[in-house]
Amino acid sequence: MNIKIFVMTHKLFERPKDSMYVPLQVGHALRGTLDETYLRDDDGEDNISEQNPYFSELTGMYWIWKQCKDTDYVGVCHYRRFPVMRDRAGERLMTEWDCERILQEYDLITTEKLTLHSNYYDGFGVDHNLYDLQVTEQVVKEKYPEYHNCFERLVHSNQVYFGNICVMPKPLYDKYCEWLFDILFEVRSRIDVTGYDEYRKRVFGFLSEFLQMVWIQVNHLRPYECRIAIIGEKFETGEVKRALADFFARGDVQGAKEYFLECFEKRPDILMEASDITGELRICMQIISTCEFEMSSLGSCILDKEKDIRKLISLFKALNMAVLRKENGAETEADRKLLENGMITKPALEVAMRVMGITEMK
Repeated sequence: MNIKIFVMTHKLFERPKDSMYVPLQVGHALRGTLDETYLRDDDGEDNISEQNPYFSELTGMYWIWKQCKDTDYVGVCHYRRFPVMRDRAGERLMTEWDCERILQEYDLITTEKLTLHSNYYDGFGVDHNLYDLQVTEQVVKEKYPEYHNCFERLVHSNQVYFGNICVMPKPLYDKYCEWLFDILFEVRSRIDVTGYDEYRKRVFGFLSEFLQMVWIQVNHLRPYECRIAIIGEKFETGEVKRALADFFARGDVQGAKEYFLECFEKRPDILMEASDITGELRICMQIISTCEFEMSSLGSCILDKEKDIRKLISLFKALNMAVLRKENGAETEADRKLLENGMITKPALEVAMRVMGITEMK
């Protein structure tokens, strides 16, 4: 087999040593060249590179469909998200040999399904304009009526593939893209994304994740669902943490809260595991909540004693684990000392209990 997995990127990254992984810069028409060795999604006349703010990695997928002619199997992953295999030693990057073996038995490789807290329809409406999803369903019903029943069923389920990550034979990939872009271009002509922020304007990338599952099921394809390893922290996540560190250093709880809420409004994905891979932004939220609770109850807060974000995060992580072990009857001597530490106030303990889903301490 001749297999290429194109790594969609808009940033420089450490490329895998396996030559099967080929960097493809998306949105090149808008951003300029990152690295001369990267392929670019505006090479060739037939491209949608300038639509990258709206189509995200799909501009690269379109380029593969139209320009890649010399590969038997093609795939898509991201510069921070790679398919991995599990073995006795742990997890390792998926290799060309793995792909060959899997694709002898399965029709394609995709991600493990995400299980959502609600059904897809309601969840989409939280972070996006629900009208866009409704238009998509109408377009599917008009152009591909044989897909509509599946669409309607899955949109009210709570699972979805993510990231448009996949590997499949090129002829099958071409059929998928022909179907997918025919739908999305029609949706694009019917909805107005004017005024959308940077996160929400990528609506076509989000819609396509759901459509992939519909397409797979209607065509009775056998997907191999693999784990995706998230490598490294998003630049935007680190940027938010650095700003919060400055607010904490100044003891400015209100400023930290307003800044975080503003960021969350623009980028509601910053708290998702794929973005906040260390969980430290969620800990920062807990620190802010604790400070507010302490100020209202005690007139002072933990930032009066400690302002270093690294030490604060370490302390609150330890607090959460101590609370959890105490709840499970596995409290250690170190936990007892921490909970009796003058740094841990009653408000801090109550917030930690809520964070860990504990209603009453044993």
